[in-house]
Amino acid sequence: MSNKKESPIKLRQIAGIFCIGILFLFAYLPFSSSREIHAQNVYLSRKSFSLSKRYSNPYVNDVMKKNILLSLAYKRGLVHKGESIDWNLVEKPFETTIYLSPGSLFSFHEDIMDKYKTLTPYTLNSHFNSSEGFISDGYLVGDGVCHLASLIYWAAKDAGLEAEAPTNHDFARIEEIEKEYGVAIYYTPGNSHNNSLQNLYIKNSKGRNIQILISFNGDKLSVAITE
Repeated sequence: MSNKKESPIKLRQIAGIFCIGILFLFAYLPFSSSREIHAQNVYLSRKSFSLSKRYSNPYVNDVMKKNILLSLAYKRGLVHKGESIDWNLVEKPFETTIYLSPGSLFSFHEDIMDKYKTLTPYTLNSHFNSSEGFISDGYLVGDGVCHLASLIYWAAKDAGLEAEAPTNHDFARIEEIEKEYGVAIYYTPGNSHNNSLQNLYIKNSKGRNIQILISFNGDKLSVAITE
C-alpha cells in the first residue's frame, strides 16, 4: 500500500474542478423564484383563467367571453364605436401590452377618483354599453368585464404593484378568482362619482417601466406583469 500524499497543487486542481461542477449543476436546476427572466424582461407575476369557464350556463358564458374580448379589441384599436362587430376577428388569439412609465396610471375606464386626478390614465377605451357593441345575457349589458378587471388586479397585486379596486365583486362569484381579488366595474354617462368607485387603478410607483402583457390563446386569457 502506498503512503504517497497528493501534492498541494493537485489538490487545488481537484477542488477547482469540483467547484465548477457544482456551479454547472445549480445553473441547470429549476428556478423556483416567482421572478422569471425571459427575453430581457423580468416576469413579476403571471395569472390566467379559461374563457370557457366564466359561467356554468353556456349561453351566459359565451356572452361574458365576447364582452371580455370586445373590451380588449377596443384597447387594441381593432374596433371603434359605431362600427359593426366582426366577432370572428375579435375572438382570434392575440397578444397586447399596456406600457406604464414610472408614475403613470392604468384605470379600467376614464372616470377616476379625486386622488388620481393629477394623472391621465391609460384605459381600455370602452364603456361596456350596447352602443359600443357589448351584449347582454338578459341581466346586464357588458357582463363579464368585471372578470377581466379581476384577473388584471390579481396579477398586479401578486407582482407587488400599487393597485386599488374600491368596490369588491362580492355580490357574485368569479370563477378561478379568489374573492379578495374580485373587482366591480361600472360605467354610466353622467355618473362619474359612482363610476370612479367601481373602477380599477394600477399606478406604477416602482421607478422603472412596467408592462402589463395580456394574451389569449383561444381558450385561456393570461395577464403577466413584467419590468
